[in-house]
Amino acid sequence: MSAPQTSEPFRVAALYRFCRLDGFEAMRAPLAAFCRARGIRGTLLLAPEGINGTVAGSPAAIGELVAHLSSVPEFEGLEIKYSTAAAMPFHRMKVRLKREIVTMGVEGLDPLGSAGAYVEPGDWNALIADPDTIVIDTRNDYEVALGTFRGAVDPATKSFRGFPRWAEGRKAEFAGRKVAMFCTGGIRCEKATAYVKSLGVEEVFHLRGGILKYLEEVPAAASLWQGECFVFDERVSVTHGLREGEAELCRACRHPLTRDDMRSPHYAEGVACAHCHDARGEDDRARYAERHRQVSLAEARGGGPHIGSRPALTFR
Repeated sequence: MSAPQTSEPFRVAALYRFCRLDGFEAMRAPLAAFCRARGIRGTLLLAPEGINGTVAGSPAAIGELVAHLSSVPEFEGLEIKYSTAAAMPFHRMKVRLKREIVTMGVEGLDPLGSAGAYVEPGDWNALIADPDTIVIDTRNDYEVALGTFRGAVDPATKSFRGFPRWAEGRKAEFAGRKVAMFCTGGIRCEKATAYVKSLGVEEVFHLRGGILKYLEEVPAAASLWQGECFVFDERVSVTHGLREGEAELCRACRHPLTRDDMRSPHYAEGVACAHCHDARGEDDRARYAERHRQVSLAEARGGGPHIGSRPALTFR
């Protein structure tokens, strides 16, 4: 996929590839050095089952990284979604070694060979509008709260590890039905389709490129998407055309907040929100308030926020 031309200073690339990646440990240090030498920041995960991550940098730097990764035979067919950011959305560059590139915790699952059928964004509306289709949002509850597809089922999971138990308990409902799943960039639903197929469900589908690709390609006037899409960086959310959304992050508990959330009497910028107000004491709120004051002073001086003053977003 070629990257779009843009006037924004930073290009963001969300990428993944399921593959058999022998010797992935040896890739960590050279890949981190390659990115840091070009001013790229973000997180890349390496595991025996492939690569996953989101990174940002100048358009030229991201182009060099994509070319570098594409030269690795195992990464042929790398799935990439591009977007832009007005400011660098990450604080650091990290390359991490993991057991899975997206953690489900099911041994022996092979998304490379047993995933469901891809559905292109332009064909997605027809599939999910079919009354015989069960549409499942495979993301976590705090992501679904910002936006989802019309009529989608929310498993209300706190992490992706909770999805197998939820699906196992509903396999009778799936029998004889079409099951269509989606997630942010395509990786979680690819693994989720493999699991649902392992339960004996035959007609299983997933949205190619995830919500990000859908929001990029499907015009707002024709869209069945409602709300904004949570992203794991300092932009917090994006909407149609992959424009930055209005959501913000509670800096105390990291929960994404809508405009309605920020009108709650329990909301205090940088200190608390309705999701964490009752779980925090006065000492905590005083500490958060001082941190917020220091961050605001640093930004007013033009120095930008302190690294670590805003909790880092992580993949889940």
